[in-house]
This record gives sequence, structure tokens and C-alpha cells, in this order.
Amino acid sequence: MESTISDWERPISTEELQEIEAAESLAIQRRRRGRTCAHYKTPPPPRDTRCLPDWDSRRTPLKPADVNGECQAIKFKGRVVYSRTVAEVEKATTELLGTIESKGNGLDPIALGFDIEWRPTFRRGVAPRKAAVMQICADASTCYVMHIIHSGIPSTLQSLLEDPKYVKVGVSIANDAVKIWKDYKVCVKSVKELSSLANLKVRGDPRNWSLSSLTEMLTCKQLEKPNKLRLGNWEAQILSMGQLQYAATDAFVSWHLYQILQSLPDIVNDQSIEQGNET
Repeated sequence: MESTISDWERPISTEELQEIEAAESLAIQRRRRGRTCAHYKTPPPPRDTRCLPDWDSRRTPLKPADVNGECQAIKFKGRVVYSRTVAEVEKATTELLGTIESKGNGLDPIALGFDIEWRPTFRRGVAPRKAAVMQICADASTCYVMHIIHSGIPSTLQSLLEDPKYVKVGVSIANDAVKIWKDYKVCVKSVKELSSLANLKVRGDPRNWSLSSLTEMLTCKQLEKPNKLRLGNWEAQILSMGQLQYAATDAFVSWHLYQILQSLPDIVNDQSIEQGNET
């Protein structure tokens, strides 16, 4: 008797990946047509378009790839701490807590880049899989990738997630928090949405930023999202080096973009300026 394999268990074929990547590549090319990164040498944009403060004086010289209109890839280059058992996750969380508490001054909240991954389903009507990986980054030196599909969320990690003095930052982070609650009954408290923060800092009509588009706009670097990794098996017994790098980079970029956005002044509404001048 032949065994049946459900759609979520079936690996994605090379042909399917190529079709997905071709479609996404075409969409990206269309979005980029007529666009440049924030620090390209272009005339000043019209007043009603989205723009950043003039950071050119503080930027390093453009590399040839930038001049040609190609954004370099951004990658996490620090230490990745991978844990998959209860004991390993507890140890990693304790190390993380020690690091962030040594950085804190007791007054300002501490920002943590936060993201999760789960195995996708390819069948309509099938419930999403449980969150399989949680990645947390507190600085540019170390990122913690926790394989929670195997370990669950131990008490030390739960305490960190539920502690409001640690601000978890990311894109669509409220949805991630809801998923963690549904999957593990753990409440992720004190979350900060980077897309909303960007709309307070960058001129132009508010928009729903993705992590990739926000990365390109703020840093003129590309956050690579290869489908082979993004749509891969995050429930594997052991994550591959590619998966670890992908997960760590997402958490690091969330932390990094938060630091950039926090350094920018809030937008001053033009109407408020006019009213102030009248008085």
C-alpha cells in the first residue's frame, strides 16, 4: 500500500522555486524602475515625496556597485548562538540576559531585534504550522537562534519575552506575538512596530514597510530572502548554516533599523510649522 504525503511534508521542487523566484524578481524590478537608494547622487526629490535627512556627509564613499544602482547585501557578521534543547535554550537566554543587563542603564528600555520562522503550508485550508524558530538580537556582535519547535519556550525565555522593559522590535511583530501566544501560550510584551516608527520619521504618505524595503530605504543595502531558505523546513532536526545565517540576519536587521530610526527626528508637520509662524 502506497503511503501518502501531505502537501506541507512535500519538499518544494526546483521548478516550483524557480517559478516563485522569477515572479518575485520581476516584481522587484518593476518596483525599482525609476528608483534609487537613499544616498544615490540624484537631484533633490519634490517636497511631497519620501526622503531622508541629508546623511551624505556621514556616509562612506560609494562603491562601484552602488553607482551602478545595485544595493549590496546586508548580512549578520557576528556570532550566532544556536540552541535546540531545553538546557541549551535556557543557557543561551541566561547569556543574553547577562549581555543586555550589562548594557542597560536602568532608565531606558532595551531594544531586542525579534523574529520567528515556521514551516510553510502549501495547501489551502490547512492551519499554519507552529512557530519553529525564534531569533533575538541585542547588538551587532551576537544573535541567538532558538529552535523552539524542539525545546518549547522554557521559563527563562518566557520571562524575557514577558518582561516589558525589553522592547522587542521588528516588522509585523504584533502578528508574531499573536502567533507565539496561539502556539505556546506565552505573551510577548512590549513590542515596537518598525513600519509604524518609520512612518513617523520619513516624509511621504504612510505605507506598510516590509523588512526588505525598509532596509533598502534606510541603508541602501538589500536584505536577501531566497525562497529555498524562506520557504524551507524550519522544523528540521538541525538547522543548516544557511538557515542560521538567514534567521540571525533578520533579527540583527530589525535591531539595526531600530537604532537608525531612533536616531532620526520625528517629522514636523508642514501645517504645524505654518501655524507656528502665524503665532
